[in-house]
Amino acid sequence: MRVVVTGGAGFVGSHVVDALLARGDEVTVVDSLATGKRERVSAAASLQVQDVREPLEDLFDEVRPEAVLHLAAQADVRVSVERPVEDADVNVLGTVRVLEAARRHDAQVVFSSTGGAMYGECDSPAPESAQTIPVSPYGIGKLAAEEYLRGYNRLYGTTHVSLRYGNVFGPRQDPHGEAGVVAIFLGALAAGEAPRIFGDGAQTRDYVYVGDVARATLQALGQDGGVFNVGTGKETSVLELFELCRNVAGSDVEPTHAPARLGELQRSALDTSLTADELGFVAFVDLEDGLRSTWDWITQGRSQE
Repeated sequence: MRVVVTGGAGFVGSHVVDALLARGDEVTVVDSLATGKRERVSAAASLQVQDVREPLEDLFDEVRPEAVLHLAAQADVRVSVERPVEDADVNVLGTVRVLEAARRHDAQVVFSSTGGAMYGECDSPAPESAQTIPVSPYGIGKLAAEEYLRGYNRLYGTTHVSLRYGNVFGPRQDPHGEAGVVAIFLGALAAGEAPRIFGDGAQTRDYVYVGDVARATLQALGQDGGVFNVGTGKETSVLELFELCRNVAGSDVEPTHAPARLGELQRSALDTSLTADELGFVAFVDLEDGLRSTWDWITQGRSQE
């Protein structure tokens, strides 16, 4: 297939690009390189340095994509709170631009949404039919973008798909700044520093390996529209995660503790049964195995960039 991947120089996007190339697809990456890195993009893919907030029609007319995997995003929850207009500009209006450019070529769009920021506090693993109650502008923007995909499906008979990712981790994730907790923990341990745990560490998340997420994203191609959770269906507390990180790092460093962060969810869990039934997707990579691969990447000087 001819596939455009927005955000294809980013953490998840670059793994998706590699998976597409491995099966023989013709891939064009659209990335502003604001947070993505040029060196992550395989030489076998074409890279167009461009922001999704800029007009995409000329590029799409040249590439004539059959599918668009839309992973470009403003992905920092704190930035969304501090600068909600910027967040909505990228995550909502950028998505509309992608949809409009794709519509000219009848290209299916697969959109990277969020599970953790979508469902709010969970009493049990949340299915896709659960109430959506995002509390951050980031989650609100992702939900608004999902509604645009659904609306286009109704209006134009398209088959766009939204994937609600769990807490994705793995090689190429930046351990600096606002990053996933796995990258932060392992990055600190690699530097001989004590990772910081906010609150009591009992808060849970669904940690899913980036290779599995890339596979699920490809499996969404050709589906007849819909919204699907992408995770493991398993909850792991921050304290449990830290112990696993310490084990793979062979470290005896103790964490430091800080006050709980305002508004942080205590329990976030995804029900992945619909994804298994409809996409045939089940996460293969065990959490500890994924942590070990991530640790190897960090300690080998990020040689796998």
